Amino acid sequence: MTKLSVNINKLATLRNSRGGNNPNLIQSAMDIEQFGADGITVHPRPDERHIRYADVYELKKVLKTEFNIEGNPTEQKFVDLVLATKPAQVTLVPDALGQLTSNHGWNTIEHQSYLQSIIGVFKSAGIRVSIFVDPVVEMVEAAATTGTDRIELYTESFAVGFAAGNKEAAIAPFVAAAETARRLGLGLNAGHDLDRFNLGYFSKEIPWLDEVSIGHALICDAIYLGLENTVQIYKRQLTH
Repeated sequence: MTKLSVNINKLATLRNSRGGNNPNLIQSAMDIEQFGADGITVHPRPDERHIRYADVYELKKVLKTEFNIEGNPTEQKFVDLVLATKPAQVTLVPDALGQLTSNHGWNTIEHQSYLQSIIGVFKSAGIRVSIFVDPVVEMVEAAATTGTDRIELYTESFAVGFAAGNKEAAIAPFVAAAETARRLGLGLNAGHDLDRFNLGYFSKEIPWLDEVSIGHALICDAIYLGLENTVQIYKRQLTH
């Protein structure tokens, strides 16, 4: 069954907005695990506007499920953090400095040599590597020669198409990309704008998904539905 990794960036944003430690990020992550999540995802950025680098070290001490750290490896501080904490997985995302949120995957053809090099650094430390890619068959094919263990499909275009009522057309490029990944022996993750409305359809159409990483929508739903209940709702969307 597809695993659910909960991205807790938005909880850190809420904490940071008032200073102090409310909500307690570390306790929240531990609770989310207890509520049934299969993993915790964080995406520390250089300005530490949500997840702080110190948070990553503290989370590593207490998490019992899979820990996934996302970020741009062109920042040496990020590379050093990952190597020091050794999460189960590092997800490489080509964010620009100061970018509001992730909005595209790697050009795995153009950056082939760089990706091979940096992926080798993490894999030599025993860390599973996933790279963020758009649902383009050629990009998935080139990802397979970088040495990455998995790809994470960037799902915003699916979410937009699904919301507009065009779910079959929206899912088509993702199925093609996912089938390519499976044929080439790549593990498959997905994330960005997946929510409790579109997740079930996405995972049913691509049942060999290894993992989805969801933060913004899940945390927003938790405001109305409660955090424990929301985690369970999302988990049920992954059961077919």
